[in-house]
Amino acid sequence: MHAAPGAGKVFSLPQPFLDARSCRFRMVAMPAPERDSASAPNPVCVEVTRGARVESRHRAAVAVVDTDGRVVLRAGAVEAPVYPRSAIKPLQALPLVESGAAEALDVGDAELAVACGSHAGAREHVETVEGWLHRLGLGGGDLVCNAAAPPLERLRDNCSGKHAGFLALARHLGAPTAGYAAFEHPVQQRVLGVLEQMTGLGDLTAHARATDGCGVPTIAFPLGNLALAMARLGDPDDQPDRRIAACARIRRAMAAHPAMVAGRGRAVTRVLDRLGEGAIVKGGAEGVMAGCCPDLGLGFAVKVDDGAARAANAIALALLDRLQRLTDADREALTDLLEPPVTTRAGERVGTIRCTAPWDG
Repeated sequence: MHAAPGAGKVFSLPQPFLDARSCRFRMVAMPAPERDSASAPNPVCVEVTRGARVESRHRAAVAVVDTDGRVVLRAGAVEAPVYPRSAIKPLQALPLVESGAAEALDVGDAELAVACGSHAGAREHVETVEGWLHRLGLGGGDLVCNAAAPPLERLRDNCSGKHAGFLALARHLGAPTAGYAAFEHPVQQRVLGVLEQMTGLGDLTAHARATDGCGVPTIAFPLGNLALAMARLGDPDDQPDRRIAACARIRRAMAAHPAMVAGRGRAVTRVLDRLGEGAIVKGGAEGVMAGCCPDLGLGFAVKVDDGAARAANAIALALLDRLQRLTDADREALTDLLEPPVTTRAGERVGTIRCTAPWDG
């Protein structure tokens, strides 16, 4: 594999140390690269054809980073901050496992997978979350996601599994379940500490913060640091022992229950179903996609400028192919994801969605 021009220790970081005051493992980020991200737009990474013409184009930034922070492949402004949205749900689930809450509360792998997922609101998802909450003495009405809706609709919300995980962590910590989505709540502070350590960015309270669609905080940070966090999810050897074990369990749960992570027929579920722990992937809103290849020690992150999920999916599949994650059988099984067809309403193929990302440029 050839490194892209300008690749190097863009996101390279020292070893973690324990900040006794906050009990968070903190890292100190290295300076950003000299490239001015505002000087040029992100490159066109996906083209949509109809007949012989390109009808639409999607610009994006893409980063592939190893666990030492070295950029292996890049396209666009990987140092520019983005809101990672639901792509970080596997990272947000780490405190649930490493705190001992998952073990103490008998959280099963299907429940852990749905905590990492953006599910389809199917019966299997609703019943899994509802059963989990019932064991906690809670119900759909205790979920903050889609808070204005009736309890059943909250259970169907695509983030209900993540929120059930937050409530389980609150129970384990002896913290109030009410207000668990607030930035100052012990649950969100645990999540903040994990994100600070996994991304290598130290104090994330200095970064732009907003509210995600489900009502919890979302913090903007560079795309390359999202890729670094995912690399560490896949290969956490430089992390504390409890983090290593938690990362392994989350990868195992997502691979064992791919339908809980998204939904039957969805791109993320199909990739997990085919590749198992060979490639852990997770999408987020507004064209974000992230994942890791544990045996390669690599993480990747994608942000499509216009927020198009179809472009993020195409780039992610092309990346996995570039990283030699796909066998011939995988390519055949996932061919409609590698180059999704553009069709008429009658089903006739008239074009394609294809990744054109300039990995080496």
